Amino acid sequence: MSRTIIEIIKEVAMRRLLVLSAILGSFIWVNFAAAKTTIRLGVVTIPGSAQNICADKFKELLESKSDDYEVKIYHSASLGSETEILQQIQMNTVQMGIITDGPFDVFVPEVRVINYPFLFGSYQQVDEVLDGPAGQELLERLEKVGFKGLAYSENGFRNLTNNKRPVHTVEDVSGLKIRVMESVLHKELWRMLGANPTPMGWPIYTELQQGTIDGQENPLSVIWTYKLYEVQKYLTLTGHVYSAHIDVANLKWFEGLPAKDQDLIRQCMIEAAKYQRSWNRNNEAGFLSNLKEAGMQVDEHPDLSSFRAKVANIQELDIYQGAETQQLLREFLKAVGQ
Repeated sequence: MSRTIIEIIKEVAMRRLLVLSAILGSFIWVNFAAAKTTIRLGVVTIPGSAQNICADKFKELLESKSDDYEVKIYHSASLGSETEILQQIQMNTVQMGIITDGPFDVFVPEVRVINYPFLFGSYQQVDEVLDGPAGQELLERLEKVGFKGLAYSENGFRNLTNNKRPVHTVEDVSGLKIRVMESVLHKELWRMLGANPTPMGWPIYTELQQGTIDGQENPLSVIWTYKLYEVQKYLTLTGHVYSAHIDVANLKWFEGLPAKDQDLIRQCMIEAAKYQRSWNRNNEAGFLSNLKEAGMQVDEHPDLSSFRAKVANIQELDIYQGAETQQLLREFLKAVGQ
């Protein structure tokens, strides 16, 4: 039986409706996908480094728990030095960063209490203080310069390397040209120890290779990952300073997010930081073994009492005289039983 004109018209109309629905659905899907918020996260280090371990874990966690965000990691100093990354976070051209604590002290002087020499005796003590009231108070103080402090990941305890001579006592440091972070505290610390401190951004392989500087100080993971054993002969396990990363966001950007997203981002970063801290500590013995096998001469038991004596009065320097810095330093010292 032949179809009526009305039936044909209805069929054509239905087909057009289905096509229109498909197009509209595609349009809605494309716009939904395009609505993802991109978080620009800056680190100065190369893939596989301590900061990148934390950054990669944060990206994995956040993107697995939310369809609203994608994390784009800018690594290998592609955004400049850590000081420059912090400046970009302040301007919100970069939303987040995992940054070594040292460069923060030109923004918030109180941060230098973390790097107070020989403050922490163990990683357990580090966790108790930084995850406790004193450490959380320091994160809150970052807000006055536009940062939202989220968590602490870590570099670890810093150790001295150089290419001139073995260093066993502090007298052996005398005159060594040591690269230090762009930090007022670290410059003063190495001046007190008798070195010629040279503030410099990261990386520094070429400067070590060319002899522009004699040495540097960093945790074992950094020395291994950046192959500094190729251009440094002597390693001294001074452990003179514990080096944290402070994991931050632009404060205004962060506070402009929905409350549930703020909580999610913060929890993902806390989890990523704890994961990275475990990674660092579990691999530390392996890093040391690798450095020995690579040919570095390692002094595992230097005369630390001579180093401590040289910096015993560091609290009297101008860098620790600010009222807010002194108050927080007292809290940190009390928390570690000093």
